[in-house]
Amino acid sequence: MKTGSPIVGLLTVLFAFLVGLLFSAAASALAADSNAGRFALVIGNAKYPDAEAPLKEPINDARDVAAELKRNGFEVDVGENLSGEAMRRALDRFHGKLKPGSVALVFFSGFGVQSARQSYLLPVDAQIWTEPDVRRDGFSLETILNDINGRGAGIKIALLDASRRNPYERRFRSFSAGLAPVIAPGGTLVMYSAALSSVVSDAGTEHSLFVGELLKEIKSPDLTAEDALNRTRVSVTRASRSEQVPWISSSLAEDFAFPPGARPTPAPKPALLLPPAEVAKPVAPVTPPAAAPPAPKVDAVVPAAEPPRDESKIALALAQDPTVKSLNAKLVDNPEDGGALYRRGQVYASKGAYALAAKDFDATIRLNPKDVEALNNRCWVRAVINDLAAALKDCNEALRLRPNFVDALDSRGLVNLKNGQSKNAIVDFDDALKINPRLTSSLYGRGLAKQRSGAAAEGDLDINNAKAMDPDIVKEFAGYGVR
Repeated sequence: MKTGSPIVGLLTVLFAFLVGLLFSAAASALAADSNAGRFALVIGNAKYPDAEAPLKEPINDARDVAAELKRNGFEVDVGENLSGEAMRRALDRFHGKLKPGSVALVFFSGFGVQSARQSYLLPVDAQIWTEPDVRRDGFSLETILNDINGRGAGIKIALLDASRRNPYERRFRSFSAGLAPVIAPGGTLVMYSAALSSVVSDAGTEHSLFVGELLKEIKSPDLTAEDALNRTRVSVTRASRSEQVPWISSSLAEDFAFPPGARPTPAPKPALLLPPAEVAKPVAPVTPPAAAPPAPKVDAVVPAAEPPRDESKIALALAQDPTVKSLNAKLVDNPEDGGALYRRGQVYASKGAYALAAKDFDATIRLNPKDVEALNNRCWVRAVINDLAAALKDCNEALRLRPNFVDALDSRGLVNLKNGQSKNAIVDFDDALKINPRLTSSLYGRGLAKQRSGAAAEGDLDINNAKAMDPDIVKEFAGYGVR
């Protein structure tokens, strides 16, 4: 029998052609699907009436970022000089496009302010004279990310060039405080242009250093998004001689690259020694000091103390933190720089170095006994380490100096909750929520207090609502020693 007939050969060639055609079609469909699932909202706000002059960088940077993202297969909406209503509409349109598994990216360049340990992005028509105005007119980054997550987005990325000195914070603070850590849902990558609680002056150039370095790195098909941002941080730090150190927080569980169809490989660690990507809030277990005062009569059993913490390792690592080193240098030049002391205390607190944070807040308050922000922060730190009597005194003083100060109400609610004073905690959390109904920590804390007071159904409702707004709130409170 012959084996090389023309018919068999023809069939073989035809079969190979069909298989190749099918693979090609499948590959094209896969590429189309991956591109169709990428959405970005890019905002550049420059013309703030309360600023001395329009910012030069945000509009140019937003346009360049939008162009690069489009080349990378993102469907991009660009907004320039958006009012509050325009930002709200832009976010609504953005949310409407998302579907399960989408990649969702938000870029914002403009002014940002932290309040109640959250970061707020400001529209150009924000009218801010007091801290509550920030929460009224600003857009919470945590809320934006939780809303995106609620739409089913698989990968969530936020890039913020908003750590600028701005005209608003100085109206109710002695200095600009920069941005706060973010508690984000899983599968999120966040980058700030500067370190936590620090600001950089606008250079007055057409493009920012941060965005310039970012655009260089995200072009590489060989880098994951996380590696690209880490390389950006290294580049900015080197170029600024450590004056500007971007901050990164990541909970990505899968590799993702900005260029579509890329197959990134893990990048080698940069030579520049930098602190690891920071977590949103300290969550390590705490223990009360050895000489803690006797516990008052409680409404329910207060959770037992957690195992002892060793802050010496944290302190050793923080000694090399560029932000801490910069603040240390300022304090060598002027040991009574209250702003530097307070900012260093914030960094220490965000990293879980509570003893160091308390010392800096002590020094800040000695310089200015009426510094309500420092009093509130020392109240919160003391509450976390179970120095509850001193914490209550701090919060009471902060509220005497600034009645209805929402941060201090929230902090005092935590103190009362840990003290077993559930009824007092409910009052404090209620008052905080009247001012800011989306203050997740007060909502969750009130739920716990209601449960301990016997109102189980009401407590469950508060807790479930808080967890829907912030899935990590349980872990956050566990870090405070409250379960």
